[in-house]
Amino acid sequence: MEATGTDEVEKIKSKFMSAWHNMKYSWVLKTKTYFSRNSPVFLLGKCYHFKTEESGELSTDGSNFDKINTEISGNVEEFRRDFISRIWLTYREEFPQIKGSALTTDCGWGCTLRTGQMLLAQGLMLHFLGRAWVWPDALDMDSSDLESWTSNTVRKLTASFEASLTAERDPKILPQPQRGPARRSWDVTEMRNEVYHRKIISWFGDSPVAAFGLHQLIEYGKKSGKIAGDWYGPAVVAHILRKAVEEARDPELQGVTVYVAQDCTVYSSDVIDRQCSFMDSGKAGTKAVIILVPVRLGGERTNTDYLEFVKGILSLEYCVGIIGGKPKQSYYFAGFQDDSLIYMDPHYCQSFVDVSIKDFPLESFHCPSPKKMSFKKMDPSCTIGFYCRTVQDFEKASEEITKMLKSSSKEKYPLFTFVKGHSRDYDFASSPLHEENDLFSEDEKKRLKRFSTEEFVLL
Repeated sequence: MEATGTDEVEKIKSKFMSAWHNMKYSWVLKTKTYFSRNSPVFLLGKCYHFKTEESGELSTDGSNFDKINTEISGNVEEFRRDFISRIWLTYREEFPQIKGSALTTDCGWGCTLRTGQMLLAQGLMLHFLGRAWVWPDALDMDSSDLESWTSNTVRKLTASFEASLTAERDPKILPQPQRGPARRSWDVTEMRNEVYHRKIISWFGDSPVAAFGLHQLIEYGKKSGKIAGDWYGPAVVAHILRKAVEEARDPELQGVTVYVAQDCTVYSSDVIDRQCSFMDSGKAGTKAVIILVPVRLGGERTNTDYLEFVKGILSLEYCVGIIGGKPKQSYYFAGFQDDSLIYMDPHYCQSFVDVSIKDFPLESFHCPSPKKMSFKKMDPSCTIGFYCRTVQDFEKASEEITKMLKSSSKEKYPLFTFVKGHSRDYDFASSPLHEENDLFSEDEKKRLKRFSTEEFVLL
């Protein structure tokens, strides 16, 4: 009886938290974001120009696109289509209860797990769809959609909270609105891409069976001493993502691996070993690799000397973004303009979507409008991600990033390094690719324990 009472208290607290975050962040989402017409905009390696003869700023919420001349409108729409096509993973509520807790929402604590999911999702999109892919329905989303989301969600949360106080069943989840005219017929390539689009999103579903869903990530996090409701730092999430990909059993995922840099060092031979490891089927083949590098961009505050390096990283075609944010508030950084970073915010709490059903609604997995933040406000703790399809791609990327690191380091040591050989060659315990009885080696546990407090070695 006592446990039941505790569960009810937790549920009421969760509803309060969801309502508070939606009231707080729905206004942020509806706020217009302005971009300069005179500076290029970079988004995950792609560059967009909004330049016109007129000076000033341009809103990207869709409210004034018709006022822009045709030439510029085309480029703005290309940027919007590209941004909206990225997968947006946010707080959710009313999903299946997390094992070992009474939690049915990650509102208030799961933002870094969500930004980690977004980074991994971008890596998988590069792998299965390629960087040129865009969601055909991207421009069907506009500011009116967002307004209906926020108003519906607040009304639903209020009703849900009142129902919990009167011991009634929670109201049913509101259906997603039907959008636009009937879809045109698709060719074979578009149909194939849509299958992968949905499949990638389904891997991040909020259910215990989803390979990279919140439930699975929390289970892997327990190995590093984390439980549901804890704060997860960018470095810990990097290791959790690696383990999740390593343990995924979907045959489609056997061609992808994740490598996490050790103490700000990427050991090239360790990466190549991962890429050349055997598939579960026993067949030899080269795997694509997602490289995650936990770094710290300063002491208590971000050092602005690193701004050009961060901009350089986000300009690379194989960059899959940065898990970062403000202190205790994680964002997924995907681009920049001038000295402002472009990001997706996971703090908006949305309803659970059952991704196991056919033709589940996609709209809530795509952000309708980008947000910007000054680089100076960025928390120094972050994890940088790269995707390399082949060994040759990795070797090319390591050379290019090394040049960038050297040119940006000036008189300081670089943020991280690529070195030849294996970690064991430098007296570090190399982490095995597979371990039967324990998901994390003792060396990894020590490293994760240090990372869990976000303590980094400052060179």
